[in-house]
Amino acid sequence: MAEKAKIAILISGRGSNMAAFVYAAKSPDCPYAIELVASNDPDAPGLQLAQAEGIATFAHPHKGLAREAHDAIMHDAIVRSGAEYVVLAGYMRILSDGFVRKWTDHMLNIHPSLLPKYKGLDTYQRAIDAGDRVAGCSVHLVTAELDDGPVLAQTEVAILPDDDADRLASRILIAEHQLYPATLARYVTREADPDWILDQVRQRALALAETHERPSFGAPGWRVGSATTGKYFAYFAQSHHGEASIALLVKTTGLDEQGALIDADPDLYYAPKFYGKSGWIAIRLDTGSTDWDHVADRLYRSWCQVAPKRLTRLIAIADQF
Repeated sequence: MAEKAKIAILISGRGSNMAAFVYAAKSPDCPYAIELVASNDPDAPGLQLAQAEGIATFAHPHKGLAREAHDAIMHDAIVRSGAEYVVLAGYMRILSDGFVRKWTDHMLNIHPSLLPKYKGLDTYQRAIDAGDRVAGCSVHLVTAELDDGPVLAQTEVAILPDDDADRLASRILIAEHQLYPATLARYVTREADPDWILDQVRQRALALAETHERPSFGAPGWRVGSATTGKYFAYFAQSHHGEASIALLVKTTGLDEQGALIDADPDLYYAPKFYGKSGWIAIRLDTGSTDWDHVADRLYRSWCQVAPKRLTRLIAIADQF
């Protein structure tokens, strides 16, 4: 079984969502483990639950500290725990931009509305007052702007005719306890999801000038140039031509470079069966630790080899400035 993702949970109170994570993590097939529960309130009731469940805890009050100073203390505790992801579960602090940047794409939050509706507070009453038929909750990535990060998942909750804010909140909380752990499980395993991996490659390939996607032998491929005369500079391989791995195929300058890359890192590179003899190389994308900047660089290098000269000349001129 793959190594479990290490999670730190930040709370400020009773931590009911934190408890949902703790119990979900007890399942043998859960892809994450809770390494730390931390709080800005040493008296937060959720800390006692975490301790009773054998989970390390940390608390440091924020009173009297600048926001950045308190965030630095929390960040240090999270790093020392070995956590790779931060989950906000009723953490009643607006985080500093510096803290958010340190955990970009690795920090999740849940909000009790169907974002982008009703950011901020009083979400239940605002949904009722607006005459909405449904409310709900949203799991999103945390960005510097409050409740504005990309939404990963949502659950709708019907608003009943006699609902007040408290009754609606109690049902949305049940939905949160279901949605949040399941969404985290999907998110921490995303780099093993072929569709997610393909989307990452596609975004980077199509960001290059004058590129388009066209399947080749049943596999996605990317070309530069016109629809009629364009040339392939990359292919996506998933169990293709008898190879079990998920990989990106790109051009090298020739067999010498191909061989040097494989010798330097045989766990990352290999010579693809169908294209290897012509100097193409496969970069594995299913290791769980893909360096996407490196992938973008290899796509660009491959693109440069087949792009029309007018495009590469323009880039060369731009690089001088």
